[in-house]
Amino acid sequence: MSKKGNFEESIEKLEKIANELEKGDLNLDEAVSKFEEGMKLSQQCTKILEEAEKKISILIENENGIVEENFDTNE
Repeated sequence: MSKKGNFEESIEKLEKIANELEKGDLNLDEAVSKFEEGMKLSQQCTKILEEAEKKISILIENENGIVEENFDTNE
């Protein structure tokens, strides 16, 4: 499965978990288990986003033609 699919599926699962926790219908053990699952999904999504950010490049046209440079978030 592609990373995009994994990311989208993880976000959907994370939203579902958040909704379940917000309802307040879970007992403490279930709530803790859902929270742990949500944290793992959140970390997975963050990792996917960080990997995608590293791959982003900007094409800049200069006198030598098109040059590929790494994306710099500090600018």
